[in-house]
This record gives sequence, C-alpha cells and structure tokens, in this order.
Amino acid sequence: MLVFHGTEREKDIAELNKYDLVITSYGTAAVDITFLLTISFDYVILDEAQAIKNPFSQKFKMVMLLEAQNRLALTGTPVENSSSDLYALMNFVNPGFFGSLRMFKDNLAAKGDNEDNERAGTLLMMTKPFILRRTKKQVATDLPPKTEMTIWCEMEPAQRKIYDRYRKQFKAYLNDKIDTIGLENSKLYVLKGLMTLRQICNSPVLIKDTPDFNGHSCKIIELMEHIMEKTTGHKLLIFSAFTGMLGLIRSGLEQQGIAYAYLDGKTTLNKRKEAVANFQEKEACRVFLISLKAGGTGLNLTAADYVYLVDPWWNPAVENQAIDRCYRIGQDKHVMAYRMICKDTLEEKILEIQDKKRKLAGELIPTDEGILKSLGKDDLLKLFG
Repeated sequence: MLVFHGTEREKDIAELNKYDLVITSYGTAAVDITFLLTISFDYVILDEAQAIKNPFSQKFKMVMLLEAQNRLALTGTPVENSSSDLYALMNFVNPGFFGSLRMFKDNLAAKGDNEDNERAGTLLMMTKPFILRRTKKQVATDLPPKTEMTIWCEMEPAQRKIYDRYRKQFKAYLNDKIDTIGLENSKLYVLKGLMTLRQICNSPVLIKDTPDFNGHSCKIIELMEHIMEKTTGHKLLIFSAFTGMLGLIRSGLEQQGIAYAYLDGKTTLNKRKEAVANFQEKEACRVFLISLKAGGTGLNLTAADYVYLVDPWWNPAVENQAIDRCYRIGQDKHVMAYRMICKDTLEEKILEIQDKKRKLAGELIPTDEGILKSLGKDDLLKLFG
C-alpha cells in the first residue's frame, strides 16, 4: 500500500506500479491529475463519495477523467441535498446512465409537487441494481443505544432584544428587496440575513459591528452547565458551524480549567492527528471542539459518548455524520446526542421547514442555497418572524 500524499510524494509510474493499493486525497488527485491519467487502474474507489455530488465541481470532473476498469463509490449519504446528487454519483460508476443533466432534471429530479412520489419510485427502480445498501443496524448489531434530544434554550432579555431588532430590520428590508428586484436576485440578501440571525442565536458578539451586549449567551450558559455538572466522567464532542462560537466555548473551558482538543478547517493534518490522539487516549481531555464541516467525516472518536450540536444545520444528514463520529463500530457506551435550539427563533423555524420539505422518504433536505430555491416569498419571510 502507498499513501500518495504530501509534498514529498514521488510522481513515478514505475514506483506506483509496485503497489496493489494507492491511497490519495481528492485534493492531491486534482493537483496531479495529469500524472494520474498516465496510469490505468483496475479499480477507482471513492470514499465519502458525496464529495463529487456537484456535477459542475472540479472534483467530479477530475474523477471522471481517471481511467479504470471498475468504479466504486462509498458513501453513507448518497443523497444530501436533492435527488440530483444521485446524478453525479451514478454518472461516475455508470457513465451516461441518466443521459444528460438536463434530461435527468426534466424527467427524474424532485420538483416539489405531486409528481415526486412517482419520480422517487422510478429513481429507486433504476438505481437499485447498482446500489448495495447496508445500514448500521444491519452490520453493527452490537452497537449500544443512541438517544437524540433537543435542548431548548431561552434567550436572556439582552440577547432577545438584539435578535428581535435584527429580525425586524431584515424582514422589512427583504420584503422591499424581493418586491423590487425579485426573489432570485435577492438570494444574497436572504443568506446574509439568515446567517446573521443564526449567529445572534449563538451569541450577538459573533456578528460584525457588534451591538453593545453585556449579557450572556443562553447556549453557552446551558452548555457549560452540562459540561461542569451533568456529564462528569464523560467525554463530549461539541460541534458548531461557526468557528467564532467554538472560540467563545474555548474561552469558557479555559476559564474553568477544562482540558480540550480543537479542530477546524485550518487545522493541519498533523495537528488533526494529534488532537484526535489526545482526546481518544488522555482521560483528562474531556471535550473536543469541532467545526461541523471540517470534522463531520473522517474521524473515529469512540471515546466520546455525549455529542452537542450547538447550532442547527439546514441538512440533517450533515448533523447525523457529526453524531456518527462517536456512534460507530467500537463504541461500547450509550450515546447521547443533543441539538441546541433557541426557542421562538429562526432555529425553531428551520426544524419546521425541514419537516415540511422532506422528500424521498425523508432524505432530501436542502442546504442554505437549496432551501432558497424551494421556498417562495411568504415562506422565506416566515423565517424572519
């Protein structure tokens, strides 16, 4: 086996041909695609294959160029955002299977109407011969129970006042923008508004031009209570989509003298390995702070049995991947997973919209941009109260 990665990797065909198995990353393969195209592989296997779900992405275009007798795509989330994700995955393992992307969208992709059940049935029938599905219940029958719960957080008056002020401002502004330039052209304004309100739910100090805020974040108060009092003797994973929020939690841990590990998108590979080893092996290291996108895959953290998702993500599949960092083969403890939601805010509405928008047996939940495409003006304004 050869790990083809790092600055000292040798681009020598004769050297690679000595090995039965070559392991590399999507990023490295993209950089060295010209060299890799000179090699004919028996198999090309994609792990975390949802990485190529966008047929317009460089990753998708890169893997499609590789010459291979056989192709396999491994993923726990073949459909993250919409049924269109299947187009890229199936096009990799069976090029041309769905025809053009336009044909797929016109005839098979979910449209958000009464045709969806019929289209879903057709998709399942077409792809079934090419998919081998094994759920965790089937292959890991000895896994202990997993309990998922919601922690409802109540904002203190100072935080609530700031949230309501921004919510009203954005709602009035967006109502005018949508009427003036149309819903599609208002997309960036909507995203900015949603992002700001989500940050205020975590803590008002996270937003630009921070208003005067001398209060306390209800989520940090609740989280620190759990860490200090309710989970003594246990190890915790704490995920947030915002590195700024992780920084605030980090400060709280340091003030209390609680040892922790940390990982976000800027963490180097060596530091990442070191953080995982510290958390897994050192009893004193009780907490692992992880950015949702950077740590949602590729980590085995079975030392933990408590998981906290500090802020809701649009896509529950991403949240489930985060929880599965500790709920996997090798786990021997009952896992407790908590989603932290501020009452009477955008976060609560995100959960409601997710439930309403579920398609294909509850798999198709849109991400930030996808959700805008599936909502009309009235639905979008409801997000802002």
